[in-house]
Amino acid sequence: MRITDLMIKEAMIMNLQATTKEAAIDELIASLAASGRINDKVLFKEKILAREAQSSTGIGGGIAMPHAKTSAVNQATVVFAKSSAGVEYESLDDEPAKLFFMIAAPEGAGNMHMRTLAALSRLLIESEFIEALMKASTPDEVAALFDAKQAEQDAKAEAEKAAPGAKPAPEKMIVGNPDSSGFVVAVTACPTGIAHTFMAEDALKKKALEMGVNIRVETNGSEGAQNVLTEDEIRRASGVIVAADKNVEMARFAGKPVLQRPVSDGIRKPEELISKALRGDAPIYQGSGGRSSNEEAPAKSGSVGSKIYKDLMNGISHMLPFVVGGGILLAISFLIEQVASVDNPLVKLLQTIGGGDGAFHFLIPILAGFIAMSIGDRPALMPGMVGGLMALNSNAGFLGGLAAGFLAGYVIIGLRKAFAGLPRTLDGLKPILLYPVFGLLITGAAMFYVFDPVFSSINTAMIDALNRLGTGNMVILGIVLGGMMAIDMGGPFNKAAYTFAIGVFTSSGNTNGLMMAAVMAGGMVPPLAIALATTLFKNKFTETERKSGITNYVLGLSFITEGAIPFAAADPLRVLTTCIIGSAVAGGLTQLWHINVPAPHGGVFVAALSSNALLFLLAVLIGAVISGLALGLWKKPLQAK
Repeated sequence: MRITDLMIKEAMIMNLQATTKEAAIDELIASLAASGRINDKVLFKEKILAREAQSSTGIGGGIAMPHAKTSAVNQATVVFAKSSAGVEYESLDDEPAKLFFMIAAPEGAGNMHMRTLAALSRLLIESEFIEALMKASTPDEVAALFDAKQAEQDAKAEAEKAAPGAKPAPEKMIVGNPDSSGFVVAVTACPTGIAHTFMAEDALKKKALEMGVNIRVETNGSEGAQNVLTEDEIRRASGVIVAADKNVEMARFAGKPVLQRPVSDGIRKPEELISKALRGDAPIYQGSGGRSSNEEAPAKSGSVGSKIYKDLMNGISHMLPFVVGGGILLAISFLIEQVASVDNPLVKLLQTIGGGDGAFHFLIPILAGFIAMSIGDRPALMPGMVGGLMALNSNAGFLGGLAAGFLAGYVIIGLRKAFAGLPRTLDGLKPILLYPVFGLLITGAAMFYVFDPVFSSINTAMIDALNRLGTGNMVILGIVLGGMMAIDMGGPFNKAAYTFAIGVFTSSGNTNGLMMAAVMAGGMVPPLAIALATTLFKNKFTETERKSGITNYVLGLSFITEGAIPFAAADPLRVLTTCIIGSAVAGGLTQLWHINVPAPHGGVFVAALSSNALLFLLAVLIGAVISGLALGLWKKPLQAK
């Protein structure tokens, strides 16, 4: 792939005027639109911002590569832009971005944008090339630099293939002569699997060539593992470098010196990593996910709370398909039941598939299993799921499932430490015998004798308390849950409220569906309020914001709170404050009117299944109107700003 085949000289911006991230995105999109490469600026920007919400495309080193694949694109294009002053782009290294590459890919283009990102990343690894781009003053110079650089890389690749004694490896060649004694292997991976993965690969290969060291690098990118290391290569290597910010397959390195570092070290410290790996100056990896006592752990970021949240979200994200699929089928069965008999065959079928004998039977085991897997890797999955099943059968409920997941995960971590001193000849028995047997025994015994009885009592007491709550207390609870849905719009508070409602939703008692009505109404309000404000107060929003506001009508009605995130990011004080108020009002009204929604998702599309569809929609409308009017009145007109 040649980058210049995707570039349009007329669309290049040699002196970007923007001073903020969003302004830079707008300027790049305007250039795309002027060249006729996109047909819908609003939709394209939404896709760009949605990608930025996952993690910044400012990859560091003064480079930003915003990208999107959407039907708004007519033809695959890369827009180059340069800013002399730099733009604060929320880059991974907190440095201003000066070189921009906006990648626009049409629907049906496969992974073209990912391949383009990888190709760009490999070109931009060299500081000399970046400096040359910064000095370029015309689009012709930029194109010439890219053509020359790609020609240089192609020539090197051909020379490597023709090198005497070189042996072919999957897709790529080992740098140098793989038969020499100086040979190391490496794996690079970053969370998004795009830029840093390949930048680390090229930095390691370039430095190894300078040092006269042979290296093979496997990349765990967005399209999966490529150039996978062979058993023979791992066996012959003096040491292993794992420059990764996400999990990679580690069991194959058992018995080898393994240096585990962040992917950024692969880019910035390749000589240090190669030197240590070459000397074998790294802890011996024990296999099966375990570490020796003297192993240098990879750098970790975030607090204990963020780690717990990540583990919890791993369980919830795997559980949600069961919640939504089973819950919607159950809700449809309730609707049919109102017009047909309870013994209707279709009602029985839907309740069997979606209910306690079908999808809902897996909720707690799946939650517990994948929480455990996030903590202790694959050996923890089975004891976690069994512990979750025990919690389900003992009426310990979601609380018991959470306990089972965290318990199983940390039991496996404890077992790894306990078995670390066993002879290396027994390493193969750990994952197939020792971890499953002892992990299940310890987790099961702890659940049976301690956690199941405790959490069963707590769960029963909680449900009884909810059943006995008076209207006033239920309204307060609805206000709290509704407001939490708007605090961070998909973040920890939002997920905590939704998880609580799911727990009550799957429990017995006359509260079934009441809490779900509160969180659903609260989650629908923010995007609807944004849409209403942009419609009624046009002079206070840009044209782009007004067009984006229209899409929030659909998102809000569908119970997709995240549609309000771009507006909240741009004006957090006004948007979050007003949305929290409206969502709290909507949540409280659902409890005041005793509205029951027997479906975990769907928004207006499942309103007909509620105990009172009109009152449910009225609660949402009142909350949205309050938030929308408050936001519109609070914001200043564009001219005043």
